[in-house]
Amino acid sequence: MTAIFARPAYHEALTRLADRHLLRDLAYVDGRWVAGADGQSFQVTDPASSATLAWVASLSAEETDAAIDAAATAFPVWRAKLPQERAAILKEWHRLMLEAREDLALLMTLEQGKPLAESRGEIDYAASFVEWYAEEGKRVNAESVTSHLAGAEMIVRREALGVAGIVTPWNFPSAMVTRKAAAALAAGCTVVAHPSSETPLSALALAELAERAGMPAGVFNVVTGDAATIVGRLCDDARVRAMSFTGSTEIGRLIAAQCAPTMKRLVMELGGHAPLIVFDDADIDRAAEIAVTAKFATSGQDCLAANRIFVQRSIFEAFNAAFAKRIAALTVGNGLADGVDIGPLMHERAVMKVEAQVKDALDKGARLLAGGKRHRAGSLFFEPTLITNVPADAVIMREETFGPVAAVAVFDTEDEVVARANDTEYGLVAYVVTENGARQMRLGRALEYGMVAINRVKITGGPVPFGGWKQSGLGREGSRHGVEAFTELKYLCIDTAG
Repeated sequence: MTAIFARPAYHEALTRLADRHLLRDLAYVDGRWVAGADGQSFQVTDPASSATLAWVASLSAEETDAAIDAAATAFPVWRAKLPQERAAILKEWHRLMLEAREDLALLMTLEQGKPLAESRGEIDYAASFVEWYAEEGKRVNAESVTSHLAGAEMIVRREALGVAGIVTPWNFPSAMVTRKAAAALAAGCTVVAHPSSETPLSALALAELAERAGMPAGVFNVVTGDAATIVGRLCDDARVRAMSFTGSTEIGRLIAAQCAPTMKRLVMELGGHAPLIVFDDADIDRAAEIAVTAKFATSGQDCLAANRIFVQRSIFEAFNAAFAKRIAALTVGNGLADGVDIGPLMHERAVMKVEAQVKDALDKGARLLAGGKRHRAGSLFFEPTLITNVPADAVIMREETFGPVAAVAVFDTEDEVVARANDTEYGLVAYVVTENGARQMRLGRALEYGMVAINRVKITGGPVPFGGWKQSGLGREGSRHGVEAFTELKYLCIDTAG
């Protein structure tokens, strides 16, 4: 086996890994750890300190083709396995993930920046999809047809599509891999995964554990390197029958266009612009706590983050005061430190975007109640920020923020706030805080979002069909619908008349 360190890793925290073989700097193709052509590699750094973590192999277009070749070759054998056989490997993968939870969380915090407690939570979340689909893969074929033709027996079944390409983002570098890959693998597909070049170490660690779990060569491949090169190859190759992507709507449109000539199945979880609506019958302290969680988890770098907070006029000032108090109590710092709530943003572009949105809102008349600038912890840290009385024409009310900035606006009537919440091209998730049961049902129907959370924030998991309306995506991940996305329906009509 090729050595795991093509170049030295420099971050002292890596010495805390109990299993150093989980730190991989080579791509994983056809059951082998492979370097890039001519030793090409790219640097992975800790956003909290800018320290180098590793230099990771950068694969070429030709090497991406080799990964597709491997997946295509492995597909017939993997598809032919009994669902129980595939499930046994997935269950062992799940067990190994939980066993390595601390190491996987450490790697995630180092490359992504989120607090260690959040990273541990994500590992549990990521593992849950593997466990869910290990079971769900046994129940793919559950449909029958009553024949309408004399002397004919009819059968409808689902069969694996083929090679699945999956492209994952940097904000949830483990969970987005398993939510996609576990569904595809359970269905009988083989996988070529491309993780973000900012956070490839989590995906490579998962590949190491998949190998240990007994995943056959070629079934699960992780190709690291330049996104345009690798994703372009996945889109163009007709043998790749499905593409699953999580990322921005802009990039999703480009991938969809590039996949059109080969008519691939598309599963896309794209941008969000979540409203959080607080009605005047809500408990203000509870509403403020919900708002903090909905806005500031993952330092606001989450497509589910509440981007627009609408509060009914009669409780507007009281809510702002309670919200500001909780925001001021949030601790900013390196995710490895105890008690940290807010880590660094991923890169300088993210910080500049947050700065620009805050300035635009203030220039247009919004009030700053907390934060508003970079944090002394480092160049990629931004203070947890609250801006209120934000006008409708502010950029933050139209575009996703992806940072620790809460924007609050006032509303008067239910009809008004529903119209404002729906006035966006996005439709991933909406949050509602109200004690009125009839209103809960009305809002659940009226809001044009794939998911609506009422009086709570955490709503996702293996059994849930995760996805959005409008330009927030195509298809669903999680639940039985997630595994169906990697299958094709086949109808058999058998003459029994003799």
